[in-house]
Amino acid sequence: MKKYLLSFALALMSLTSFAQADYEKIMSEKIARIEVCKTPEEFQALSNDFQRIGSKESNQWLPPYYAAFSQIQKGRILMRNGNMQELDGIAAQAEKYLGTAQSLAGADNAEIHLLRKMAFSLRMMVNPAQRFMTDGARAAEELNIAEKLDAANPRIALIKAEDTYFTPEQYGGSKTKGLEQFKEALAKFNAYKPKTALDPNWGRAEAEYFISLSAEKNK
Repeated sequence: MKKYLLSFALALMSLTSFAQADYEKIMSEKIARIEVCKTPEEFQALSNDFQRIGSKESNQWLPPYYAAFSQIQKGRILMRNGNMQELDGIAAQAEKYLGTAQSLAGADNAEIHLLRKMAFSLRMMVNPAQRFMTDGARAAEELNIAEKLDAANPRIALIKAEDTYFTPEQYGGSKTKGLEQFKEALAKFNAYKPKTALDPNWGRAEAEYFISLSAEKNK
């Protein structure tokens, strides 16, 4: 009987090990696609993929996190193209995924609070004049929470640089200051180590892009 139980336990451990390896492989492949997706449709498909992974790996916070991030990236592309009418729905979907991620990861996860900030910013952009004091204030609150939880996080520095760079000067923005903040963000990227290979590690390319624009301008 003891021999049977030992064999069963070893077999179970082996299956769990294989399942974990399969999860990590699939997640790694999907995370790599974040850097190559260019259209709202591609990000929607990627979000769907992460959602499906999350439905199978219901104890993991990263699949719903990345599903939310893909939605937010979809919204940011639409925003840049002047297509604001879908942003409320996209933000709501992202917030739904983030609720799931937070229930698994806990309330003290800076990466989740940062995405909440980005979702509220999408909502604000539907009508900045009317929503600055509501969604804009909530975005600022989430960013503040994220920074208190993980001040060394380069993605927090990146989003702060974005806000400074793209905010009109009459409202406190500055392209010059924003570029300096992108440099600070890149320095943090150089020093920051994700906890695991699957943990959030996006944003470096954007910081490098804006710094390169500054370098070209100064030639």
